[in-house]
Amino acid sequence: MAYVWLGIAVLLQCLLTPVKLCEIPEGNTRLIRSLNLKLLRSTIDNSGEPNPSIYIGLRLSEDHSLEREADYLKKLKTSLETITASSKTNNQDQPTTGILALYLMALKSSCDDMEKPEMMRLITRLKHQLHKEKKQINEKDDPLTNYFQYSLGLIALCIHDKKVDEHVIQKLINVEKKDGFVHGDTVSVDTEAMAGLAFLCLKNSGLYSPTLTAEMNLAIANVKQKIIKSKNAEGALGNIYSTPLAVQFLSALGSTKDIEECPKAISVLLEAMKQGKFSNPMMMSQLMPVLHQKSYLDVANIKCTGNKDNLVLNPSTGMLPDVVVGEERINIMITVESPLSEPVTFGVEAPARSSLLDILKSAEKQNGNFMFKTKDSLYGPFLTMVNGVTATLAERTYWQLLKDPNTPLEEGIGDYRPQDGEVITLRLSKW
Repeated sequence: MAYVWLGIAVLLQCLLTPVKLCEIPEGNTRLIRSLNLKLLRSTIDNSGEPNPSIYIGLRLSEDHSLEREADYLKKLKTSLETITASSKTNNQDQPTTGILALYLMALKSSCDDMEKPEMMRLITRLKHQLHKEKKQINEKDDPLTNYFQYSLGLIALCIHDKKVDEHVIQKLINVEKKDGFVHGDTVSVDTEAMAGLAFLCLKNSGLYSPTLTAEMNLAIANVKQKIIKSKNAEGALGNIYSTPLAVQFLSALGSTKDIEECPKAISVLLEAMKQGKFSNPMMMSQLMPVLHQKSYLDVANIKCTGNKDNLVLNPSTGMLPDVVVGEERINIMITVESPLSEPVTFGVEAPARSSLLDILKSAEKQNGNFMFKTKDSLYGPFLTMVNGVTATLAERTYWQLLKDPNTPLEEGIGDYRPQDGEVITLRLSKW
């Protein structure tokens, strides 16, 4: 009889122990370490502003270079001081909701004292920013930025144990109910995942009314359903670059159902890493938590003592290497589509392995009727103007990148490398 009860006890233990849906298969340690070092190397690049998302990704890893992380944290704090100081004198330089949120999450992951007056002012500032976003939704049905940043702002406040106005949360729930997290005509999987993480964090905090908590539970279930439904033939959730955030959500959810979704997505991500598809630091920073079975919600519980200090950069390869541009030449067709004028198509010759950004620069030199401008972001440069037509936040327009016949590019202009004979379309679109 004792053996029977022992068997039952073991069975119950198995049922009660959470299943790790997003576990990394054994044998991938070197692959994960290589991406970790690649992300670490990006902290040496001084060509642009430091990126708080990179620091968060490094802190959510199990492996560290404590000296390099400390140096990057100093850069982040200096940059934050500059941003906040300039925004006091110039309204145009106000940091966006997403930037404020990432800086607060980065500071939290450094185990800084978040009760210091300057930190509390940042938290208050983010609260005010979210109220502005909510007001804009009331007036124009859209936030000042987007729902990805809105969700990120909620996560940042939640992991700092700060209660958010329930009306601010309700706005995001309402948009989720209306299937409003879209990019063009398709579901924005990364926005769904970020909103799902926000709902999970807020629900688990226990700070909100039973009615609102019930609505968040329903929203979480809806997000999960949409993310699982977004799986493509290869197993990516949305596309390969939205998959890390989707897996973060599924990992944080911790459900024992739909067990096949996470392992397949993990397998696709590992294969993409082997193919070198993750080279953008922002994308790598979103993937890093997944490789250590974590999500952004784990920032709330990061420990800064007893960390491994086992990552070493080779001085000779400290900088991110440039992609070797081949001696071969390729020919690319560029089509510009705008509602304000007839479509224009022209050819460009460029070195093989050139990025789309380099190809556009070549196009500008080779074609006197073509010109463009870009703006830097945490994801790299993005198009803001083509042939005198500027995409604007007020009109919610952007220059969409597509390859023939009508396939949106998954990478930005700084990362995508067209093949010989490709037709690239620059289309002014609504989002």
